[in-house]
Amino acid sequence: MPQADFRSPRLFVDAPFAPDGSLALDRSQSNYLGNVLRLGAGDQVLVFNGRDGEWRSAISGGKRADQLTLLAQSRPQDRLQDITYLFAPLKHARLDYMVQKAVEMGVSALQPVTTRFTQVSRVNTERMRANVVEAAEQCGILSIAGVGEPQTLDKYLGQRDGARLLVFCDEEAPVADPMAALAGACDRAGHGIDVLIGPEGGFAGPERDVLLKQPNILRLALGPRILRADTAAVAALTLVQAALGDFAVTK
Repeated sequence: MPQADFRSPRLFVDAPFAPDGSLALDRSQSNYLGNVLRLGAGDQVLVFNGRDGEWRSAISGGKRADQLTLLAQSRPQDRLQDITYLFAPLKHARLDYMVQKAVEMGVSALQPVTTRFTQVSRVNTERMRANVVEAAEQCGILSIAGVGEPQTLDKYLGQRDGARLLVFCDEEAPVADPMAALAGACDRAGHGIDVLIGPEGGFAGPERDVLLKQPNILRLALGPRILRADTAAVAALTLVQAALGDFAVTK
């Protein structure tokens, strides 16, 4: 696959791509290219839409950089590993960080779940989606992770696909070798993976009981220390990607 170009400006534009096609930019994108980057007609930028790969394009239009003309595809579309990241919502700054890092780690979907000890009652999913796009733009990612509307943990567990592997990161799990545990579950991950991190206050006893009764579950300790929820996200997703995902060595 062609190497990502990190020297050229890169924008997500949610529109169909075709050779010689034109893309209209919104006001914020036009302002970014014209007033922040000081680019004008003829200058080239990279664009992607999460479906048609990455394309090189040229700025067109009048005084404002409000339109792009597609030139040629620079990278074909890829596909993310089927990994859903489930998490109890956090406060704004930490949630922004966690969403960005989860996207960088290659998740295909983010799903907020509220629990008994969740400390945040409202989740701004539009802000989450903006962070998903920003992380993808900055890191050369071609696919856009989905963002689900918040659900209670009970509701989510009641409707989840039991064929998917549920990696339950539990601070009360016996500390063991997490890589070995995940490697042992390789044959159970073929229908997708859900990775669950709880709230700052941990899971309530009844919640843990319901979780441990879920089909196809792997209870996982993340080491001998209690991690902040945003740190646990990076740790858990690194382990999952290394053992079961696109970091894994294939023979």
